[in-house]
Formats: sequence, structure tokens, C-alpha cells
Amino acid sequence: MKRQVTIAVLAALAAATTGAHADVVGDAKAGQGKVAACIGCHGIADYRTAYPEVYRVPKLGGQNARYLETALQAYKKGGRKFQTMHANAVSLSDQDIADIAAYYSAQTPATPNNPNK
Repeated sequence: MKRQVTIAVLAALAAATTGAHADVVGDAKAGQGKVAACIGCHGIADYRTAYPEVYRVPKLGGQNARYLETALQAYKKGGRKFQTMHANAVSLSDQDIADIAAYYSAQTPATPNNPNK
């Protein structure tokens, strides 16, 4: 009986968590207005950070939206460790993250104003 209650509680929590993110749909146009901080590093061709370590900053244009959302959520929650990304991601709402991911995933190398050609 105890095991069945535990399984039911876990299933309810999983459903609640899934439902919270299922309502969020990214809007690429809205995302365009939310990427100013991203462009500071990701918009510079062949940019490498010097602090806290030398790190090649990846291009975002054309990346898969779900991958970008997952990465930003991980930076926000501390699952991915990079101080600068955590500092930026922690202030983003789930909607902001979905919008930013939609904006970058809609880009191609031919997209006008794509800072990551």
C-alpha cells in the first residue's frame, strides 16, 4: 500500500511539472527583444571567454529550441556550471527562455541580422 501511495505521488508530481512547461510556447518575435544580453557574447564571431576559464562561446543561431531551453533551465537552476550564464539565466522566466529558444532556433546562416552566421 505504501509503495502505491509513493508511486501515485510521484506520478502526480511528474504530471504537474510536465503541465507547467507544456503551457509555455516560445515566440520567436518576442524572443528577438530578449536577446540583448546573449548577443554580448554569442554574437561575437569566434569569441572566447577569459574568465573563469578560457572557453569558446558557442553559436546559438539554428540550434534546436528544446536543447536551448534545457540548457538555459540548467544554467538557471545550477545544473550547468558557468557563472556568467547562471547570472543571466536566473532572471529569466520560463516564457523568456522559450521565447529566446524559439528566436535562435528559427535562425539559419542566411537569416538577416543573425549574429551567429
